[in-house]
Amino acid sequence: MKLLIKGARICDRNSPFHGKVKDVLIDRGRIGIAAEGLKTDKVINGKGMFLTPGWVDMWCWLADPGFEHKETLESGLSAAAAGGFTGIALLPNNQPVTQSKNDIISLKNAAKGVTEIFPLAAVTRETNGTELTEMIDLHSAGAVGFTDGFNPIWHSDILLKSLQYLQKFDGILINRPEDRHLTQFATMHEGIQSTMLGMKGMPELAESLMISRDIDLLRYAGGKIHFSTISAGESVALIRQAKKEGLNVTCDMAGFQTEFLDEDLNDFDTNLKVNPPFRNKTNRRALIRGLKDNTVDVIVSAHCPQDEESKKLEFDLADFGLISLQTLGANLVSLSEEIPLEQLLDKVSVRPREILGMPAAVIDDGREANLTLFDPNAEWEFNGSSNRSNSRNSPYIGKKLKGKAVAVIRGTTTELL
Repeated sequence: MKLLIKGARICDRNSPFHGKVKDVLIDRGRIGIAAEGLKTDKVINGKGMFLTPGWVDMWCWLADPGFEHKETLESGLSAAAAGGFTGIALLPNNQPVTQSKNDIISLKNAAKGVTEIFPLAAVTRETNGTELTEMIDLHSAGAVGFTDGFNPIWHSDILLKSLQYLQKFDGILINRPEDRHLTQFATMHEGIQSTMLGMKGMPELAESLMISRDIDLLRYAGGKIHFSTISAGESVALIRQAKKEGLNVTCDMAGFQTEFLDEDLNDFDTNLKVNPPFRNKTNRRALIRGLKDNTVDVIVSAHCPQDEESKKLEFDLADFGLISLQTLGANLVSLSEEIPLEQLLDKVSVRPREILGMPAAVIDDGREANLTLFDPNAEWEFNGSSNRSNSRNSPYIGKKLKGKAVAVIRGTTTELL
């Protein structure tokens, strides 16, 4: 199909057309800029929209294999495409855990349609933190990074050896910072609100303490580390200082992290039970500053589907997580009230590829198409008919949102939304 996108603003700092409004033709999987006088099968009026390199999610759980009652690869990939993603990096916390070459190859081959799977392999066997996986073999099979996913790497010597081992092939270690000795049995942010609600809280220290440890080990051993789904102001400050020192450290935060505060948990809505938790206004302001000065490199979906049996429980018994692939665009629009949208779009399109060591998906004449067309003014409702996930654990269900992907294109595959 020949598709002409008319009048969209190109948002790609690697492109010679960055910041310019252009007509873009996609023909047989290739890009043509300012193409005129050509017959096309479909024309999209892109006025007021942004054309970016295809979005990449660096932190996504699709629960398959092993937990297909929560999500399947098919439903998760469909939700990812509807959210604007042409690539998703999948956490290894499946059954079986993604820890063998066959696991990596199977996941890569499972992707059908416009969204590609980038498997993240486990750092330790069964993600239990005690025995390293065969990381060189996993890298050769196509793993784009190494993480124990939901499980923080608690063992200092394991983290040290991982940093050293990964330097053999310039691999990246991704860690979710949480000292679980400080968060055991906790359900929300530790503060005035948790005290008023009578809930055990997760202190900010549980996150910043592990980041401080990891940075010290990075300073000692070298290598590169990426902190995922940070939530605390002290975490931002530590990472900012590490970057000033020249250490190879990057980080991301969930797109929904600044959308809610701990005070929003008054009604004990389990759809707001996430880990890391929604924190207070002070932490929110620090995250916003971190996004503005690029201390926070990437924005992720942190998609975590849960079935009803895992969420329709008392708050302290319910599982953590919410579905978020399709609502990330609306999160970006909300954040754009304080941060330029172009800067935010870079954090979901260009920067993830740089951190994961992938080739850039440049918007230029003759390049293979890998594109997301995003309309920040589109108003839509996230409901039972528009939700493509198998799960419904989202505070946005039934809500009207602003900001939506209109089309995703990868090679000769196009999905119009």
